[in-house]
Amino acid sequence: MSKLVTIFGGSGFVGRYVARRMARAGWRVRVAVRRPNEALFVRTYGAVGQVEPVLCNVRDRESVRRALQGAEAAVNCVGILAETGRNTFGLVQHYGALHIAEEARAAGVERLVQISAIGADIESDSGYAETKGRGEAAVRESFPDAVILRPSLVFGPEDQFFNRFAQMARFSPVLPVVGCYTRFQPVYVDDVAAAAAKAAMGEAAPGIYELGGPEIRTFGELMEEMFTVIGRPNRIVLPLPLALGAAMGTVFDLVQSLSLGLLENKVVTRDQVRNLGRDNVVGEGLPGLAELGIQPTAMEAVLPEYLWRYRPAGQFYDVREAAKRLKS
Repeated sequence: MSKLVTIFGGSGFVGRYVARRMARAGWRVRVAVRRPNEALFVRTYGAVGQVEPVLCNVRDRESVRRALQGAEAAVNCVGILAETGRNTFGLVQHYGALHIAEEARAAGVERLVQISAIGADIESDSGYAETKGRGEAAVRESFPDAVILRPSLVFGPEDQFFNRFAQMARFSPVLPVVGCYTRFQPVYVDDVAAAAAKAAMGEAAPGIYELGGPEIRTFGELMEEMFTVIGRPNRIVLPLPLALGAAMGTVFDLVQSLSLGLLENKVVTRDQVRNLGRDNVVGEGLPGLAELGIQPTAMEAVLPEYLWRYRPAGQFYDVREAAKRLKS
């Protein structure tokens, strides 16, 4: 019988790519998610019965224990960018990782992969970064042989970064950006998945890996590159001071709190502004994609494949020809 891997958050942005790679490698894949009925699409990643979604909430230790039964490997892809309801940074990113690590060790799981983030630090003033750091610490303590992956900004067809801002650029000639000069090293989602799959299959040494793509760009430069890809080079990036962004985040957070979560803050949170105050690039001296034998994918090779929908005439819009006309 083929080996079994449990992927927590396996229907999410990164998790679905990990699930697909593990299925292609011949593994049975258990996709542990809060809403299995919304994750039925993962079944198409393999043969009948090879990939199955199961009910699990990482906040609940017992459901984590059930999801790990019989698994040789586990990958934790669960993470949140903003707190909503009971899904707080601490419960999801710290205690969720703790539950997975402790139960994986108790169940005799051979390999554990933790998807973290560049900037994870228990001393951070950002709740997101601090709990990512605490999650890493919990994993290392309970499962010393774990592989921890810290990607920079992850991009791909289902991302909530380029898709979100490209949608805004369709209707607005000006795009306000908080943290315009913060540097990122965007990494393709399938490269992250390849790293996770290698680690889950025992092809990576234990330790921390920071994953970044071949290009380093500021937030503003990323937006300008996106404008070109979607055929809207006349759009303008408007840099907003971090202090103004923090004030905006405070107001939007307060509205969410006072509405008991009915009005969710999907603009910018105060915690996100704290993170935007720091560069998000691979640190010196840490292993990364190269040490895993993975050639990083350039943005220019991927962005046009899914951002074409935001062009004035969709996939039939000739970006190069439009740029020539604009210059003339």
